[in-house]
Amino acid sequence: MNEINSSRIKLSQLRALVTVAEYGNFSEAALHLELSQSAISHAIATLEEELGVILLYRGRHGAHLTPVGERVIDHARSVLQLLGAIEKEANLEKGLHGGSVRIACFRSVATHILPAAIARFRDRYPKIAVSIIEHSDYLGAEQALRDGHADIGFTALPGGDEFEGWEILRDEYIVVLPPTPKLETDKITWEQLATYPLILAYGNACYALLRQHLVNLNFHVNPAYEVKQDSTTVGMVLQGLGAAILPRLAAEPLPPEVQVYSLPVPLERVIRVAVLANSLQSPAVFAFLDTLRGVDQCTLKAVV
Repeated sequence: MNEINSSRIKLSQLRALVTVAEYGNFSEAALHLELSQSAISHAIATLEEELGVILLYRGRHGAHLTPVGERVIDHARSVLQLLGAIEKEANLEKGLHGGSVRIACFRSVATHILPAAIARFRDRYPKIAVSIIEHSDYLGAEQALRDGHADIGFTALPGGDEFEGWEILRDEYIVVLPPTPKLETDKITWEQLATYPLILAYGNACYALLRQHLVNLNFHVNPAYEVKQDSTTVGMVLQGLGAAILPRLAAEPLPPEVQVYSLPVPLERVIRVAVLANSLQSPAVFAFLDTLRGVDQCTLKAVV
């Protein structure tokens, strides 16, 4: 019995075997591989000769695997899958020596989440350019994804079916009170909150979510002031002009003098990373998504 020389087994032979088994005949396999039928026949014949076994039954009704062929083909598929993985890794590395990643986000994310993620990314992939496109809220980031102006977006749940991604953190809405008078309690009630003029940042999705939450709880919403910028809202609270309700990340950095409470009935915005579903992404985008997945949760918890 001749000893098998594995170095003589070619990937083209394994590919031919797998393809013939899938299509059930040599002619269909030849069309799929863009080779002549005789080339396919020769590849399998030489493979059988090297192995010393018959892998395929040939007949008028096509080609079918022999019992040993059934066992061999599983290994052949595994070899081809490993080859595909090797090619993918090589192509990924080649694609990471340049390119760009465009990120659409809102201020809270740009201030508290992205800097650490970008720093980690640049350490590993210094030749990939990262650009940040800031929007007033997550709806703008979603539209940037739809319009093709961004590769990755930070949005909030619930989101549209056209996006896929994952939750990265939950941002609690907080009550910010003036420095004085001090409340002699660890929790604030709706009745206590109602005694303050209300300052709200309006015109964005966060405001809409909060307003609906208050309406559902029958808390009368009649703001004394409506402003656009979160920093303006906090500054007015610091001057004693009223109380504010806004997401914690939007409020940060909070002056140490103000008083901070959770809402009597908690409310959170769920921030997530999103890309367009079924879209083709570059290696650079996949690498940045992997970086976001690897962001230490302690880093995220430190800002919420």
